[in-house]
Amino acid sequence: MRILMIASEAVPFAKTGGLADVVSALSYALQKLGHDVRIVMPRYYKIDRKDLIPIPGAMGVTIGNQEYWTEVFESALPNSDIPVYFIDHEESFGRDGLYGSMFEPDFSDNPKRFSILCHAAFQVCRKQQWIPDVMHAHDWQTALVSVLLKFHEQYPEFAQTASVFTIHNIGYQGIYGKSHYPDTGLDWKYFYNAGFEDWDRINFLKAGLLSADQLTTVSPTYAEEIQRIEYGFRMHGILCYRKDDLTGILNGVDTNVWNPKTDKHIPENYTSRSLRKKAENKKALQQKMGLPQNENIPVFSMISRLTDQKGIAELFGPAYGAAFKLCTNLQLQMIVLGSGDRWCEDELRALSQRLPNLRVYIGYDENLSHLIEAGSDFFLMPSRYEPCGLNQMYSLLYGTLPIVRNTGGLADTVQNYDEQTGNGTGFVLDLLSPDSIYNTVDWAVNTWFKRHEHIEKMQKKAMSQDFTWDTSAKKYLEVYQKAVTAKQHR
Repeated sequence: MRILMIASEAVPFAKTGGLADVVSALSYALQKLGHDVRIVMPRYYKIDRKDLIPIPGAMGVTIGNQEYWTEVFESALPNSDIPVYFIDHEESFGRDGLYGSMFEPDFSDNPKRFSILCHAAFQVCRKQQWIPDVMHAHDWQTALVSVLLKFHEQYPEFAQTASVFTIHNIGYQGIYGKSHYPDTGLDWKYFYNAGFEDWDRINFLKAGLLSADQLTTVSPTYAEEIQRIEYGFRMHGILCYRKDDLTGILNGVDTNVWNPKTDKHIPENYTSRSLRKKAENKKALQQKMGLPQNENIPVFSMISRLTDQKGIAELFGPAYGAAFKLCTNLQLQMIVLGSGDRWCEDELRALSQRLPNLRVYIGYDENLSHLIEAGSDFFLMPSRYEPCGLNQMYSLLYGTLPIVRNTGGLADTVQNYDEQTGNGTGFVLDLLSPDSIYNTVDWAVNTWFKRHEHIEKMQKKAMSQDFTWDTSAKKYLEVYQKAVTAKQHR
C-alpha cells in the first residue's frame, strides 16, 4: 500500500510534542510491514537546506486565484529510506517557530501557511509521479487535505485515493476569522458543505472530521470520551454521528530509544530480572538532583508540560495544591522536570526553596528525562484529560509505577493496584482534586513501606507490557483498508 503522511512536524526535523514522534514512528513501523510510506512537511527555518537534497524545478501551488512558487527538498528518516519531502516557501515557513513565537503565540497567517502545505502535498505527488492509496493527515494543520481530496482534487489522479484524519488532541482545532477562508482556495459553497462554518468563523478540524473517509484518535478510551460533551470540545455531536468511522489506536513506544535494557542515557541498564540494578539509577538520580541517596525512600517524579490539562493546579496550586502537603506529611522525595505556565514555574521554584525533599528543573533535558524514568519509583500523571500519553508507557517499561487519572490513554495503559492480589501496574484515581491526588500518593507510599513485595510484583508486570509500534501499525492498516473500500464504494 502507498501511504502519504502529511504533518506539520516529524522527528528529528521539527517537534513541539507527541505528534512529531507518532508521524515518524508509525512510518517506520508501516515500512517494516512492507508498505511504501512517504512524508510531506514544511521546511522550517531551522531545518538547514544544506542537509537536504533539492528536487529540480520550482513547483507552483495554486490556491484560488493565487499561485505560490515553492521549492521541494528531500531527505529521509534516519536509518531508513523513507522519503521526507519538505515544502520550502520562505514567506510561510522561513521564520522561527512552528505555529507561533514568543511575541505572536499563534501566527495570524497560519490558515494560509498550512493551506499552502496541504495543496502542495498533492503537487508533490504529481511531481514525483507517485499517487498514494491513502493520504493520512494529522491534526488541524493538515485537515484541509481530507477536504481537498473530497471536493477539489478528486480527478483524475486522486480518484481512488482515500483519506484518513487523526485527532491527536481535539482541544486544538484551528479556529480563525471567516476572512481567512479564501486562504483555503475553496469556493464559498464549501464553507458550509465541507463543514468549515463554526459560529461564523472557520474551523479546520471540524471540516476534517466531516470530510475524511476514516477518523482515528490516539487511544480507545479517548475515542469514546470525545463523543461526550465534557471532552469533545463542541465536536462531540459530529463524532457521535461518525462513530462507525472513528477508531482509537493507542500510540506505540520507540523501544530503540526507550528501553532500560539498552538505554544509553542511564548509568546502569536493567531488565525485569535484574531490578536491583534500578537502584543504582535511583542513587544517580538522587545525587544529580541534590537529594539524600537513600534507596529506601520512594522517589516520585513528574515530566510534563506545566499546563492545566496536566492537573498542575490540583498538584501545585498556591495554598491548595497537594504538593506541599505531600512533601511535608509523607516520607518521600519528589522531582519535577518541565516548563509551561509561568505561575506554575514560579510556584515550583518557591516550593523547592521551602521543601528539602522537592527538586525542580524548569525546561527540558533529554538525558535527565531518561534518568528520571529509570531512577524513580513512581511517576505522577494526574491529567485532566490525556488523549494517549507517552510518559506513563515509558514509566511502565522502566518499572516506574504510574499514578494516573482514569482518562484517555492513561485508562488504556495502566491497571489499578489490587490490594488483595498485588496485581496491577500502577495507582489510578478517578476524581481530579488535591485530596484525591494526596490520598492516592499516600496509598502508594503505604504500599511501598508495608507491602513492598506487591510493588516488585507490579514492577515486573509493568515491564512486560507490549507497547511496540508493530501492534499499532497493523491497526492503522485495517483503518486504511476501510478507507480505501469506502472510497471505492462511494
